[in-house]
Amino acid sequence: MKDLTIRPFAIADSEEVIAIWQACGLTVPWNDPHKDIARKMEVNPELFLVAEVDGRIAGTVMGGYEGHRGWINYLAVAPDFQRQRIGVALMQEVEAKLQALGCPKINLQVRKNNRAVIQFYGQIGYHIDDVISLGKRLIKDD
Repeated sequence: MKDLTIRPFAIADSEEVIAIWQACGLTVPWNDPHKDIARKMEVNPELFLVAEVDGRIAGTVMGGYEGHRGWINYLAVAPDFQRQRIGVALMQEVEAKLQALGCPKINLQVRKNNRAVIQFYGQIGYHIDDVISLGKRLIKDD
C-alpha cells in the first residue's frame, strides 16, 4: 500500500462507496444506500469519511453525534484492501473527530453472526454492552 489518505466524503464518491458497502454485505433491501448518503449529508457530513489509496477509495466510515453518544455506521474496507489496517485508521480518525466534539462514548451495531467484525472491534477496544438494540422505521425506503 502506498499513500493512505483519509478525507471527507464527496458526492462524486457515491457509486464507489456503495460498491464497497455491497461488497462487504452492508446493504440491506430496506435501506436505500443512496438515501442513506443523502440523509448523512444533511447531518454531520464532516463525520462521513473515506480512505483513499493511490486515488482509489479503499474504505468508508460514517460517524454521528447528537450530543449524548457517538455512533458508527458503514465502516467498510474494500475486500482487496482488507487486513492492511485501513479500518483501524478510519476508526482512529472518526474517533478523534467525535472526541473533539466532546463525545464521551461511541456506540455501534454489528449483526450478531458477523464474528469477524465483532473480533475486529474488540481488538481496537470496543466491548459488547449488555443491552438490546431496538429499532422502529419511520420512513420506508422502498
